[in-house]
Amino acid sequence: RVPWGIAEDLPLEWCFRALCCKGPPPARPEYDLVCIGLTGSGKTSLLSKLCSESPENVVSTTGFSIKAVPFQNAILNVKELGGADNIRKYWSRYYQGSQGVIFVLDSASSEDDLETARNELHSALQHPQLCTLPFLILANHQDKPAARSVQEVKKYFELEPLARGKRWILQPCSLDDMDALKDSFSQLINLLEEKDHEAVRM
Repeated sequence: RVPWGIAEDLPLEWCFRALCCKGPPPARPEYDLVCIGLTGSGKTSLLSKLCSESPENVVSTTGFSIKAVPFQNAILNVKELGGADNIRKYWSRYYQGSQGVIFVLDSASSEDDLETARNELHSALQHPQLCTLPFLILANHQDKPAARSVQEVKKYFELEPLARGKRWILQPCSLDDMDALKDSFSQLINLLEEKDHEAVRM
């Protein structure tokens, strides 16, 4: 049995310990990413939804915009580049400093647009400033009837031979399934953390 005086002091001691030993939560790591894809692929809408922004305020990006996308274990500073014909030729000017790449494609687009998206992804995967970085490739608009499956996209984009030896994830997504979208980004964060640990070991 605990003596009365000690029993009185115990809760105060516990409170003091809880206050003095808790400290601030550890800072979440931040990663700088570049997000590319053709106009209409849904880049802006996906990023805005992840930031809990109102869909009414979403405007297609014409130049570039930067969003800090918060996750439980990291903050992603995403530089989204406009996907219009006259802007894509300048994409590479914004690649410097990137630690990862998000490529968004419209899986329900026309054959011509899909071919253009394929060429742009191939260029990005082979670009000197991006070729060693983790890639998250999102096959967006899976909620549309004309959407191609992930397997169809993988085959059409020739990802297996082209991206062999690289770190990449190909995931289906739509604005209707935020859990799947967040899971895709969690997988990308895991790849970014792995790359961080490798850099430390080197």
